[in-house]
Amino acid sequence: MERKEHWENVFSTKTEKEVSWYQDYPKTSVDYITALHLPLEAKIIDIGGGDSYLMDALLDLGYTNLTLLDISAKAIERIKARLGEKAGKVTFIVSDILDFNPTEQYDFWHDRACFHFLTDAVQIQQYVAIVTNALHHKGNVLIGTFSDKGPKKCSGLDIKQYSQEHLRLLFEKDFELKGCFSEDHHTPFGTIQNFLFCGFKRK
Repeated sequence: MERKEHWENVFSTKTEKEVSWYQDYPKTSVDYITALHLPLEAKIIDIGGGDSYLMDALLDLGYTNLTLLDISAKAIERIKARLGEKAGKVTFIVSDILDFNPTEQYDFWHDRACFHFLTDAVQIQQYVAIVTNALHHKGNVLIGTFSDKGPKKCSGLDIKQYSQEHLRLLFEKDFELKGCFSEDHHTPFGTIQNFLFCGFKRK
């Protein structure tokens, strides 16, 4: 409950441009998804997406089978209000990722800036198991997390930094690493956060 209360408070008290992860257009994620040439009916889930603009961008591109999971009901209220009638084209799930029990399999799992908030080894392994259970046998994953050159805290919480090798080892049992790249994210406050993005494909 402490984690949920924290995020409900964030999305109740801060505007979208008062959080460090804000992007007016999620170009990196959109470019990665479109490069996979997924069919427009592919099942895509965004983990911890809050009220980011990924759903808007994918709807504009014609994707028809989108799901957004976030721990904060307030975040989902905000994105529903912004999307208006388009919100009916997205499945919204209010859940802590560690409580998520997928009832279907997805073709693409997207996580930008959620995974690094899991700092306990047991929770991290639980997350990997959930990804494995949720992905179609040919499914793809993109994890965007703070690199070992990135921040050590975010939103007042400790985070876990990652290297390419660390992420590879976590997912290697069931996933093949397709590639990694780093990117500097410029926050609304004028600071820079170094992210590591790694793409995986189900073996």
